[in-house]
Amino acid sequence: MATPQLYRETARTGQDPGEMVARHADLVRRIAHHLAARLPASVEVDDLIQAGMVGLLEAARQYDHKAGASFETYASIRIRGAMIDEIRRGDWVPRSVHRKAREAAEATRRIEQREGRAATSREIARELGLSLDEYGRLLEGAARGFLSSLEEDAEEHGDARVAAHAPAAGEELESEQFQQALAQAIEGLPERERLVLSLYYEQELNLREIGAVLGITESRVCQIHGQAMVRLRSRLQDWRDLALAT
Repeated sequence: MATPQLYRETARTGQDPGEMVARHADLVRRIAHHLAARLPASVEVDDLIQAGMVGLLEAARQYDHKAGASFETYASIRIRGAMIDEIRRGDWVPRSVHRKAREAAEATRRIEQREGRAATSREIARELGLSLDEYGRLLEGAARGFLSSLEEDAEEHGDARVAAHAPAAGEELESEQFQQALAQAIEGLPERERLVLSLYYEQELNLREIGAVLGITESRVCQIHGQAMVRLRSRLQDWRDLALAT
């Protein structure tokens, strides 16, 4: 017999939460495997799936079908957020990696403002006082550690809008402005970096698959992905500064 709580949840969602969870369990597994492909081997897929199922349960309980967003869109955000929270609780990314990624973004910004063109890896490494090999390792850490402003800002200014279901007018405008700034920044990336982002985020290929498509190593794909993240972070700094000033 259904409980009063279940009746209330069904009335809000328009569907039985239990059925919604069962129907979207595969979504949890897809997202877990997609994230695991870019993480160290120490991160277990099963741990991500477990965290993602908690996110799916919360999404099924809280989803409001009258808000406009589809359940799959809403659930994907909550599932992915739960997995990332689990990864962060594991604290496997050293603080030094976060700091170096920020320094690389600042160095990229300085060079591009000075030269009026895309900064090369060699120039950025020189600006940071690193060898190319050292800079390559920094980029791999940046790509594997979710350090890019692309993901951080998308969660804060984009996905959060859907998760909240009822944004204020100012928040909605800020989110639209961020999406426009992000789209413009991506469009200005070097061709290979744009291609890697497209294959990863739009086609949902993992790093190994992208390497096979491009004829390069998985490590090199990771470096290109990391360079794109660092470059986007540097180019979105102007948008952040303007947002904070207004």
